[in-house]
Amino acid sequence: MSVHKSEFKRITTHVLLEMKQQGNKIAMLTAYDYSMAHLLDAGGVEVLLVGDSASNVMAGHETTLPITLDQMIYHAASVVRAAKRSLVVVDMPFGSYQGNSSEALRSAIRIMKESGGHAVKLEGGAEIKESIQRILTAGIPVMGHLGLTPQSIYKFGTYTVRAKEEAEAQKLLEDAQLLQDIGCFALVLEKIPAKLATQVAQQLQIPVIGIGAGNGVDGQVLVSHDMLGITAEFKPRFLRRYAELSQVITDALGNYIADVKSGDFPNAKEQY
Repeated sequence: MSVHKSEFKRITTHVLLEMKQQGNKIAMLTAYDYSMAHLLDAGGVEVLLVGDSASNVMAGHETTLPITLDQMIYHAASVVRAAKRSLVVVDMPFGSYQGNSSEALRSAIRIMKESGGHAVKLEGGAEIKESIQRILTAGIPVMGHLGLTPQSIYKFGTYTVRAKEEAEAQKLLEDAQLLQDIGCFALVLEKIPAKLATQVAQQLQIPVIGIGAGNGVDGQVLVSHDMLGITAEFKPRFLRRYAELSQVITDALGNYIADVKSGDFPNAKEQY
């Protein structure tokens, strides 16, 4: 089966805006290392998100909170070296921007200079307005993130759907408009009602990317390890698995171990 690729040689923030205007959906996936990023980039994914979800899927932490700025820069640099076409967006980790706009700017500059990433992503609305504005003054593109914001898990106390109540939905609408007005080039909406997400996407001129936010937005993002079935135990409602690699890998390991134990590997053609 052929892989769809848009005609753009290099995806930029302006290209994403054009895609929204033309009604072309945006495909976004997470990447944390060179080898996976190379496959995703060559496969036609428009946006590679170096997500702080690396804290979970790469390091085994329960939440995204423990991952550090240095670790995010390491992952991002690995992804950038593989990305010949995709736009690389880097999550700013917990503690690198909240409550201190000067620290936010220093963190964002480090990400851009040391990793070569193309943009940063921050979680939150009005409460981080000053940090976003400070970063934008340095010419660094910013992607927003509203709805379920995993860095605030201990505040919410749960990963359930956000903005189901009218007051929270209204704040989300206001925050989305604010993020566009101050200069964010795109917005991620995570785990909110599909009707509300559609309303946001229709209200804004910038692209809106959903995860667990229905099909009325301008694109979708998933964690690659979830979508490929590597993290087999994770089964949220919004996830569609396009492969079951955990089983493929388990079978391959079994075959390798059996061949080593039996002396079948390496054979005469596999040695010098």
